[in-house]
Amino acid sequence: MPALTTSARLDTESIGIIAGWGDFPIVVARSVRSLGYKVVGQGIKHHVDPLMRELCDEYQELGLAKIGSAIRFFKRHGVTHATMAGKVHKIRLFNKLAFLKHLPDFEGLKTFFPHFVSKSKDKRDDTLLSAVVTTFEKNGITFAPATHFAPELLIKDEFRAGGSLSKSQRLDIEFGWQLAKEMGRLDVGQTVVVKGQAVLAVEAIEGTDECIERAGKLCPQGGFTVVKVAKPQQDSRFDVPTIGVGTLKSIKQAGGSVLAVEAGNTILIDEPEVQRFADQHGIKVIASADGTARRTARAA
Repeated sequence: MPALTTSARLDTESIGIIAGWGDFPIVVARSVRSLGYKVVGQGIKHHVDPLMRELCDEYQELGLAKIGSAIRFFKRHGVTHATMAGKVHKIRLFNKLAFLKHLPDFEGLKTFFPHFVSKSKDKRDDTLLSAVVTTFEKNGITFAPATHFAPELLIKDEFRAGGSLSKSQRLDIEFGWQLAKEMGRLDVGQTVVVKGQAVLAVEAIEGTDECIERAGKLCPQGGFTVVKVAKPQQDSRFDVPTIGVGTLKSIKQAGGSVLAVEAGNTILIDEPEVQRFADQHGIKVIASADGTARRTARAA
């Protein structure tokens, strides 16, 4: 599906939001309201911030696999356009009680049967999320990128914080960028952690923060570089790379020094606070369009 232009207003009174973990759904809900739409929210149980309820005109919480219930709720409130925002902790799907916590309804069972029962299809993020979106679209609900409603959240190429890069850090960004793009192409993860052009950790099902934590344990001397990029085949409707102060806190705690992200394809939550934290703690944050050293920062 081609991305919707951020200048186009959708021909609808209500926007549905499926809200996962983190601050991103809150920011999107506020942006949707500011644009004059009615907000119809559905929060994923054990993920969503309780504040989400206060920002929605209509709201319910539901399990991950209650797709039929989600469709009926949107239809009941006149939703024909929706968006996804926030992280889903996929690792919880492998918990022994996951099936009970997120018991699928009939529509959810039909959607996920090839992935979890017959196993004729894989469980990669893009595969699962595309299946969910396709089911909604068959029922008359189209998904737009969350950045359609908050385009200002996409980090710009000129963003810099925390100081200049050393030559070795520039080389690590270029090295890590290629690896992260390849991991994204394979739909493994968005993040790699490197030092001295050696790979310390690659993000998989655990998520970015846990990947950074693991790198810190493997490299107790610290000083490593975190590279987080969009997949080459990134669908802007879901799983867009997102960073915020929480990301920087993870890097600081683990002993990292640099965070490099992809300009124009990464969501930045609370830019002023990210700038302040990075400058205060000397964590270098760089947004680049292509990961090349000349585009990221001058050497120290």
